[in-house]
Order: sequence, then structure tokens, then C-alpha cells
Amino acid sequence: MRLMNQDQAALRVVSLIPSGTEIVYALGMGDALVGRSHECDYPAEAASLPAVTRPLVPNAGGSRTIHDAIGEAWRARSGAGRALSIYEVDAAALDALRPDVIITQSQCAACAVSLTDVEAAVNEMVSSRPAIVSCEPNELEDIWSDIEKIAEVLGVAPAGRLKVEQLKGRMYAIANRTASCPDRPRTAMLEWLDPLMAAGNWMPRLLEMAGGEDALGGEGKSHWVEWDAVRAARPEAVLLMPCGFDLERTLTEAAAVASRPGWDDLPAVRGGRVFAVDGNQWFNRPGPRVVESLEALCEMLHPEAFNPVHEGVVWKRAAT
Repeated sequence: MRLMNQDQAALRVVSLIPSGTEIVYALGMGDALVGRSHECDYPAEAASLPAVTRPLVPNAGGSRTIHDAIGEAWRARSGAGRALSIYEVDAAALDALRPDVIITQSQCAACAVSLTDVEAAVNEMVSSRPAIVSCEPNELEDIWSDIEKIAEVLGVAPAGRLKVEQLKGRMYAIANRTASCPDRPRTAMLEWLDPLMAAGNWMPRLLEMAGGEDALGGEGKSHWVEWDAVRAARPEAVLLMPCGFDLERTLTEAAAVASRPGWDDLPAVRGGRVFAVDGNQWFNRPGPRVVESLEALCEMLHPEAFNPVHEGVVWKRAAT
């Protein structure tokens, strides 16, 4: 779906997801961006763009507090017959930007505004009648497809294909290095900490490429998991990566997991292989920096083979 008869130099794009913003910049089309979501924070120049979304749930407190608040917000919206999302679009602000293209997602109502809300805002308020590009990165291959999809709509399809080839090439080179690592630690990847959620989507594939084994059976989408199941899996490494949390906040939240019964008996804890990561900027963001996420994962699992260039920024060893 390429925009026809559109002057590329005058193209006006609004990205409502952080990964979409990163993809637009990676394609060399950053100058086309005129608006963003309130969560779009990379690259740094994106922060100067006007934000046209806002959260309905305060992102404060611990994991359980946020989880309960999200549940209440969803119940309220469902009862009112509205889309299940914890964000909303400022339709008037969006209309004022006169976008030709809006980038959003349909994968997760907790990650960004819903496709339903975007479509409603466009139909009711946005006079420019923009094309809507909806990303749905359920697996690693979908990230590549979304990059090419966005490139096609922006009229830079060759740049999209080249970018995907470059990213894939880097990742395959990393996977070739880990193939010779004798240790393939069983790893528990926890995407939320109270209640516990096991990471799915593209993360199991990243873990495989990083030379690890998924201790929690993360095939498919992320899923809730009981603490007894984590204990029974006896992971040799634990990755704490709550969605939406930066590194320091994850380190603070780690205490909630470490207080659970049997924590000290886990092989990962005894071996000092419990890691906190910035899931918000890297692991949980399906954009071009998925490659850096893979590099960081390799540093944690195979420090003998990978220099820790991302330590302290992407990840830190959590106190156990």
C-alpha cells in the first residue's frame, strides 16, 4: 500500500508506537515525522515532536499496582462499549498535524493505543484522511515484515529491504558465534513481575539465537505463569524484563521476585545469573534495536565469548 501521487519530501507521518518511530528514522525518513506517541523516546530528536496520545492509567507504583489499575481501566472501557486500551488519542491534536500516514499497532492493548481507537479518531476528526499502517509483531519475522510494510507506504521500499537484510545479517552472525558455545543455559524470561508473565513473541527466538533454552516454554504470545512453575523449571538464568520499565526501575522491582519462597534455591540465583534489563527501550520494543537486544542477551548468557558493551545501559546483574 504505497501512497500514490504523494510528494515524498512533503510527506507527513505520525507514529503512535515507539518501534514505529525508530523504524521511520532507521529508513532515513525522520524528517517526515510530525507527531508521535507520548512514549516515543528514541532517537532523542523524536522527543521534540508533539505527542498526540496520553495514558489512561498512571505508570506509577509497583507491578501489582499497575496490573490492578490496568484491569480496572479495561473493565470500565468494556462496560462503556469502548476499545480495550489503556491509552487514548487526542483526535484534535492529530487532526491539526494533517498526517498522510499514521503508524500504529494491533498486537497489544497494553502497549499502545488500539487500532480501533485510531480508526475512530481518523473517521471522526482527521480531515486529511491518512493511510493507517498497523503493525502486528507476534514473532521475529513479523518485525522484518513491519519494517518493509512501513517502507512501502513511505515510498522507500528498497531502503526497507536493505535495512532488513542488514539487521538479519548481523543477527545471523551473532547466532553463528553462539552455536559453538558449550553452555546453553535454561533461561526464565519474565516480562511482568507481579503477577508473573513469561515472555513470548520474538523473545524465544532471540534466546535461541543467543545460545539459551527457554525454561518456561515461551512459544507463541507472552503468557501468565505461576511461581511454582518457575521454581519447577529450575532456570539456570533469569531475565527480569518488565514491559515499560527502564533498567533502574526493573532493579527496584527485582525485590518483589526475590522475596518469593524458594528463590534462593534456584540454580540461576546460586550461580549469580539473575539479570535486570531495560525492557522498555530494547527487549520489548519490536524495532531495529532488536539486534542490540540480542547482543545484550549474549553478553549475559555467554560473557566468556561476548564483551559486555551493553552492560550498565541495557542490562545489569541483579543482586541476589
